[in-house]
Amino acid sequence: MSRRRSRGTSRAKRTSPIAVLAIVLLLVGLYLFLQYQRTGSVLPPISRELPTPTSAPASTTAAPSSDWYEVYFTTPRYPDKPEYHQGGLDEKLVAFINTATKTIDLADYDFDLSNVANALAQAVSRGVRVRMVTDTDTLTNDDPAVQKAFGIVKNAGIPIIDDQRQPIMHNKFLVVDNAAVWTGSWNFTDGDAYRLNNNAIKIMSPELAQNYTAEFEKMFVKRLFGPKKPAGVPHPVLTISGVHVENYFAPEDKVASHIIAQLNQAKQSIHFLAFSFTHDATGNALIERAKAGVQVAGVFETTGSETKFSEFGRMKAANLDVLQDGNPYVMHHKVFIIDGREVLFGSFNFSDNADKDNDENLLIVDDPALAQQFEAEFQRVREVALNPPKKK
Repeated sequence: MSRRRSRGTSRAKRTSPIAVLAIVLLLVGLYLFLQYQRTGSVLPPISRELPTPTSAPASTTAAPSSDWYEVYFTTPRYPDKPEYHQGGLDEKLVAFINTATKTIDLADYDFDLSNVANALAQAVSRGVRVRMVTDTDTLTNDDPAVQKAFGIVKNAGIPIIDDQRQPIMHNKFLVVDNAAVWTGSWNFTDGDAYRLNNNAIKIMSPELAQNYTAEFEKMFVKRLFGPKKPAGVPHPVLTISGVHVENYFAPEDKVASHIIAQLNQAKQSIHFLAFSFTHDATGNALIERAKAGVQVAGVFETTGSETKFSEFGRMKAANLDVLQDGNPYVMHHKVFIIDGREVLFGSFNFSDNADKDNDENLLIVDDPALAQQFEAEFQRVREVALNPPKKK
């Protein structure tokens, strides 16, 4: 009976499987064409949107932490309002500083946060040894907020060493009690905390802390900056809670070469966020991986991305899925996410200056859980790039 029904089905009501497949492919092709016309990208739009609360929002997104790290991302709002300036990375850093019982070493490029300066001064008052390295241009900046913050630090008797040279001391890290490290793209400023897209991570690892302390003392104790610094830290490759981590410092460790080596191993995808991307060899590596079938997608900070020095134009010409960011202020990340499991991040911009002249740091972490958090941030920034707020 069932066979007769099958055979007796009217041909006029049946559609050939081949015809169905052709129709599906046609519709998919039409969707991708329209998507590309609208956004310059064939990746589907991301549904995640910036929250628009009516009350003052928390200005930091805290990703789920592990037993050895806590990672944070800023959540800038446009237009910015003074009441939004609470709950940000500055308060997270103050809380970290308040845990110190013995030592604090910090190296920071830009600095204007009075609450962080006060936390450092209070640490001194409870017997903690505090030392600071910064960039000369920052230390001599006549901005009132900058000078107020440095005034608090100086009045507390905290010694400050500046680099006294044209290339910049661009690190943003802090080491507490030789046991934990704070680092990332975030400068210790109000603007970086509440207007710019940034990341920061707190890592509990005495071995990693030894690396950052060793780098700090090259600058603070030996007064050596840039190419004058000797290469080497105690643990350039280490394992933290079973996770493979690599840690490099510029310019002595030739950081760009380590980045390119990791990019060349990508099998499936490379997603990136770039404040400044002018390093040709790194750009070449991405273009070659795209030719090999790896999905390459990225967001560039708009400022400077259309100059002849930026890799944005080259990648656009090579049909890579790259966008200019939509934050009316600044997108300040320096991040690569490889195959959804490895993250490369720190203070290191993808430029010759960062690689050869500036003082910088980079972490390479092979941890899918951490990569997932950075991927969520990538998608959020990408969504804003696709649908930027109207400038007022």
